[in-house]
Amino acid sequence: MGILTYNDRNFLMDGKPYTIISGAMHYFRIPREYWYDRLLKLKECGFNTVETYTCWNLHEPREGVFDFSGRLDIEAYIETAAALGLNVILRPGPYICAEWEFGGLPAWLLSYEGMAIRCNDGTFVSKVRRYYTELFKYIAPHLCTHGGNVIMVQIENEYGSYGDDKDYLRAIVEIYRECGVDCTLFTSDGPTWFMLNGGTLPEYLCVANFGSRPKLSFEMLTKFRPNQPSMCGEYWCGWFDHWYEEHHVREAEEMAGLFRDMLDCGASLNFYMFHGGTNFGFMNGANYAEGYQPTTTSYDYNALLSEAGDMTPAFYEVRKIIEEKYGALPPLTSKNSEKKAYGKVTLTEKASLLDVYKDISEPVKTPAPKFMEQIGQGYGFALYSTEVRGPQEELPLRFDCVHDRAIVYVDGVMKGIVERSRRSDEIKLGLGVGEKVRLDILVENMGHVNYGPKMGFSDRKGIAGVRFGQQNHYGWEMYPLEMRELGGVKYEACEGGVNTASFLRGTLEIEGSPCDTFIRLDGFHHGFVAVNGFNLGRYYNDAGPQKTLYCPAPLLREGHNEIVVFETDSSDGNVIEFSAGPDLGSPAAD
Repeated sequence: MGILTYNDRNFLMDGKPYTIISGAMHYFRIPREYWYDRLLKLKECGFNTVETYTCWNLHEPREGVFDFSGRLDIEAYIETAAALGLNVILRPGPYICAEWEFGGLPAWLLSYEGMAIRCNDGTFVSKVRRYYTELFKYIAPHLCTHGGNVIMVQIENEYGSYGDDKDYLRAIVEIYRECGVDCTLFTSDGPTWFMLNGGTLPEYLCVANFGSRPKLSFEMLTKFRPNQPSMCGEYWCGWFDHWYEEHHVREAEEMAGLFRDMLDCGASLNFYMFHGGTNFGFMNGANYAEGYQPTTTSYDYNALLSEAGDMTPAFYEVRKIIEEKYGALPPLTSKNSEKKAYGKVTLTEKASLLDVYKDISEPVKTPAPKFMEQIGQGYGFALYSTEVRGPQEELPLRFDCVHDRAIVYVDGVMKGIVERSRRSDEIKLGLGVGEKVRLDILVENMGHVNYGPKMGFSDRKGIAGVRFGQQNHYGWEMYPLEMRELGGVKYEACEGGVNTASFLRGTLEIEGSPCDTFIRLDGFHHGFVAVNGFNLGRYYNDAGPQKTLYCPAPLLREGHNEIVVFETDSSDGNVIEFSAGPDLGSPAAD
């Protein structure tokens, strides 16, 4: 591997002009067993570099507790790329956007009242320093300046879309230097004056992010920073999906044509995404425009490789252009994975959440309901439980806020749903003299906002200000349900659908080596699926567009496979289906 530098016109690899052709693939969105396959496909498409973010919230899931194992072994990912002769562009954030939960920031940051994120707040910077100190123990030995293959490291991420604190950006650089990062540093922002002005430092390379009109975007970048090479840090070759919207697609010829245009401009570029992968578990983020917009579990992104790693028509179109520009590539050896339709599986056991929540969670008693982050919970669900005593006229149940979806039960009977920006059922309660009821409210965190001004403390999860009419109700028990350990769930026989939030369990039998597959949950409404204890992510059939969950073969095994479905609402039956292909929904209109 060589050392990357640049002059006023070109990138230089060991002093010779060099064009970076990079593709984004996030190690944390891909099963570790598939890293080599995906990176080989990138190499065989003609790319010389892979780009990845790092995910603070997974690497430090609890404050001061770090994880760089398994799917989070960033060092092994870098080494796999090196074995294939690929350079690495590293984007450590600390904020990464990426349609990832809270933009990669750990939710426990939101327990620090008064702290400001993504600026030169001393408390925030101290948390970043601790994370980076651990992270770069694994990365610094692989910098190109130390003989490795990491050629560039980004300073923050699209900071000009959020703020303009130059002291903060320089604090990030200072921490990098403390950690031994001495390779080329860069910033990336949208190609507008205010974004570039806010997010860059004059002494470091800046690149621009966009998905169309490359000539105009590069002209803007040159106006802002005339004495450096041109690079598109994120060529948005596709787009991501939200629930309640249509699936985004882009024609392969259009995508490849814009790639050719960038090369014709003499620029380097990074495809965002080359391979999107999956927002496993509860790691999808959300946007907030006119309302709250949570991202789907699939991060297919209409990328050159599909969510399951298959080479798409765009892969072949882009490869053809690279051969036209730089000469013939070796023959492809990569193959798409075998997919299998395992058919229908009956979920033979069930357990109502309201019957088992005390077996899988410990209560936190509080006068007023608290946000999840205030009791040390980052993700998943929380059950708020209380007793209401009469007499009381029939009064409406009201909330100061619901973040993000609440199902209301009175004595175990579902009375309505309140979903942020989408739905607000009218729920009333009247009680006679001496009458009392149990009020349970199941609240789901559907993903912290990952972009824009709604990020942060205004997006803490749970409920606040629960009232009947104008009277606040006090005296609550909160049960955090991150759904990581479900061994305490006690099941009973299931012979059909469910009408309350429930776990359903069944077994998938596999003969021979497992294959990739996709899970359909027709007749179910909303929830998540765990396979052999691994949370694949959310489904939301009522919202769409995504109708299947990708289940990679490495999560399965020959013989018995435990399938757990947590349905939050109700289901028409207890049968799911394993199919051979995805259904990501109807394409969005042009």
